[in-house]
Amino acid sequence: MATTSTATTASTFSKPANSVGYVAILMALITGLLHLVAATNAIQFSQLLGTLFVLNGLGFLGGAALYLTKYWRSELFVVAALYSLVTILALFPVQGWGIEAFYMQGNINPLAVITKAAEAVLAVCAIYLYASE
Repeated sequence: MATTSTATTASTFSKPANSVGYVAILMALITGLLHLVAATNAIQFSQLLGTLFVLNGLGFLGGAALYLTKYWRSELFVVAALYSLVTILALFPVQGWGIEAFYMQGNINPLAVITKAAEAVLAVCAIYLYASE
């Protein structure tokens, strides 16, 4: 008589358990992609700045991808919140310490406004998700 065994394997990817997780993913994708777009402009001024934009964009995209895997741990919500906050603060030494940081050549810079708003929402989502686990 033969025995049949079924192997249970955990999936590498999983959906967020909380709907706020979807908002966090969307915000990470928005800011990650916009940083990659901004890198094409920043590299014209400084190779270092362009490289930092690329790395930052890839960091957000990688974080969103990691969140969808079984390797995600709740402590990484704190890392995500801090990463977002540091990225928000990194704008000011480069662009200026006031509201002028959101302007470029006298006009509002939509990339700066959208990325910083997305990062702020992502930070709030990450803190909420950490607190709710």
